[in-house]
Amino acid sequence: MAGAAPEVDGFDVRRPLQEKNEPVMLKKTPIIALIAITLAGLAGLWFMQAGTLDKAPASRFVLLDGSVRTESDLRGKVTLVNFWATSCTTCVAEMPALMATDDKFRSRGYQTVAVAMSYDPPSYVVNFAQTRKLPFAVAIDNTGANAKAWGDVGITPTSYLVDKRGQIVKRYVGAPEMAELHKLIEKLLAEA
Repeated sequence: MAGAAPEVDGFDVRRPLQEKNEPVMLKKTPIIALIAITLAGLAGLWFMQAGTLDKAPASRFVLLDGSVRTESDLRGKVTLVNFWATSCTTCVAEMPALMATDDKFRSRGYQTVAVAMSYDPPSYVVNFAQTRKLPFAVAIDNTGANAKAWGDVGITPTSYLVDKRGQIVKRYVGAPEMAELHKLIEKLLAEA
């Protein structure tokens, strides 16, 4: 076959737009469309999720002392709800800054609720809170219900800043930039 065109998988490589290639092009179009639809759907879910988090979700925080706080107990104060874990190096590193923030604003109507993730052993959480003398409420989310209610939290630290009316103002994934957080807390504390 001296005069035969060079072929790869049955297609003439010198004529990429020949009829034999049309089925290949048609096969790629549905994949691209599927990817576009999937991305649009994910974007829609993200916007829907963001919309459902305008109000602090129904929550039941069981604190280390056995007492319970709910989302309605957050109203009237500016609150940082911080999802964390003792195994999370960023969480451990941000705790001194969260303690300083709590100390700075507590007398003006600010509070922190640190919610340990369900996979965190309770004894580790208790030990951490006691040895670091955490000055704020520490809860253990042993069923994962709170993490789910607050937007299916899976990455730690994830924090939510909630205003006095119980509305979520800002979500932080990772450690917040503290100067920006403090400015926002100041603004929210000044609101009626």
